[in-house]
Amino acid sequence: MAEPPLKPVLQKPPGYRDPNFPAAQSGFRPPSRKPVLPASFHQRKGKGRFCRVCCCSFCVFLSVLILLVVTGSMVFYFLFDPKFPGFHVQSIRMSRFNVTKKPDGTYLDAAMTTRLEVKNSNVKMTYYYGDTEFDVSVGEGGDETPAGTTVVTGFTMGKQSTTSLKVETKASNMLVADDVGNRLRTRHRSKTLAVNVEARTKVGLGVAGLKIGRVAVTVKCDGITMKQLDGGDMPKCVINMLKWLNIH
Repeated sequence: MAEPPLKPVLQKPPGYRDPNFPAAQSGFRPPSRKPVLPASFHQRKGKGRFCRVCCCSFCVFLSVLILLVVTGSMVFYFLFDPKFPGFHVQSIRMSRFNVTKKPDGTYLDAAMTTRLEVKNSNVKMTYYYGDTEFDVSVGEGGDETPAGTTVVTGFTMGKQSTTSLKVETKASNMLVADDVGNRLRTRHRSKTLAVNVEARTKVGLGVAGLKIGRVAVTVKCDGITMKQLDGGDMPKCVINMLKWLNIH
């Protein structure tokens, strides 16, 4: 009688555990595996720590620098009590102001002398001015028309002193629109014509025998009329420093 065919022996899959032999009883435990980190990870960690140290050092340095600047400014203020110079318009004299209408257009011919008072109220500081360029115009808004440019040589202002600057300008054959010329003529006759003066210069400071570098300054005296000046008023000009700081 033929023997029955043998059944093939099944192979146990990897990781198979026999229920009759628990892992706890057999004493076998799979080894724990540590994740293997790439070498670049450790480099990034080191770089991050270095960046944090640099940022902290920079913040500390900046804080100390700001503290020193603030402390120095306070000491300077209490020792010298600094005051900004003052600019006022003393007078405006128009020796010539003609608006002439010709076949090819309307022309302005003007000559004027403007006097500015510059005052230094400081007891312990001296001001040094470089050459100052003046631009003078007449009219307001869309009627504003150039009336000449000139340069005044540099000067020095001692402690608690006042200086008068003479600014002479002229405009010859300045072409203007017909309606603008008519309005300028009318306002000139009624002494309500606005005169605008702009001065650009550099100002240095002298303290305890030391000269501190000059700073660019723009002085604007806008909308000054003869009627104001005839009434005894001396309009104050606005000082602009660092392109954003206006001192009235």
